[in-house]
Amino acid sequence: MLSVFVADEPGLINRVAGVFARRGANIESLAVGLTVDKALFTIVATGTDATVANLSKQIAKLVNVRYVENITDESHVERELILVKVHAPPGPTRTEVMQIAEIFRAHAVDTSERTLTLQTTGDVGKIEAFKKSLSKFGLIELVRTGRISLKRGERVFDTGAWMPRQPGRPHPAVEQPPIHSGDGDIYDSAAVLDAAYDAEKASVVGEPYVLCIEVQDVPGVLNQVTGVFARRGYNVQSLAVGNSEREGMSRITMVVPASSSGIANLIKQLNKLVYVEKVEELTLVPHVSRELMLIKVNCSASQRGELVSLASIFRALVCDVSVNTLTLEVTGKEDKMVALKEVLEPYGILEVARTGRVCMQRDSGLDSKYLGRVAGSRVML
Repeated sequence: MLSVFVADEPGLINRVAGVFARRGANIESLAVGLTVDKALFTIVATGTDATVANLSKQIAKLVNVRYVENITDESHVERELILVKVHAPPGPTRTEVMQIAEIFRAHAVDTSERTLTLQTTGDVGKIEAFKKSLSKFGLIELVRTGRISLKRGERVFDTGAWMPRQPGRPHPAVEQPPIHSGDGDIYDSAAVLDAAYDAEKASVVGEPYVLCIEVQDVPGVLNQVTGVFARRGYNVQSLAVGNSEREGMSRITMVVPASSSGIANLIKQLNKLVYVEKVEELTLVPHVSRELMLIKVNCSASQRGELVSLASIFRALVCDVSVNTLTLEVTGKEDKMVALKEVLEPYGILEVARTGRVCMQRDSGLDSKYLGRVAGSRVML
């Protein structure tokens, strides 16, 4: 498991994937959270110690790569988000599926006459056990984010050293002063990944396109796919890669800002690739959309209860605690992550790791954005 922190620019994902492709190394999963100027990759690859060391060395040589770290043997928190669509007709079958979901702390995010779509997060063992438990009902579709990770306790990625313990910031009063990166308990902005890509710019440009690409699980396929975007100067806003429901197949979910004519040309070029089986464009289709974020916050013993209460409002879970830090995991849409990050900023955010967005078509046909607009336009008396 490699953690790669970079300055974001168009084509950077392709260059990172190219390092693995040129050496015949297969990427098992990849999750990347992007902002307008930086990105944090979490890459899971198979190979010997010498191979991984060589890959790390080559990635570190790339322009704008700030650091590369192999965290396989480090004590770390590891999480992955999965969306599963399963056969579950009403009756005993659906009841049994919901019982299994409750055991694995999964949530139903969509339902239709014949299917049920579930969402859960966890480490790779929990995810595989969840898949195995549902496989007897028949898996229709499966989307995974790939794994993200943060070091446990007060250790951080960039130096690997123990940071100085500092008292947590007291809860701000109503008149809260602005927070700057130079404050004692907040790291420099270059070491923290934001919870959004560029929300203000996105609202001006418009809704980016969401592509779901099913590919054969062979070394170099990710490099081929990202190369299509890099050669045409498109910057990928979000990328998540993980195994699909079929053996030997993987599913790539990409969010790309582009025009309608540009996205049509990109889809045409993707379909020409040898190892690409299917390309779906889900932007205008009713779909479930989720992301996963791990966030480490400065927290003293007196603030711990207060932070846990705040986390419960956002349905965030505590996945690690130390003397002066608290690590939370939260799942949802980007707006929810931005809201949580704004609430936690006064305490001092130490690290943020995000997956890309994963999407799955709703069999129910319900469009949550449309329903939200309709409900918002009604006058309540």
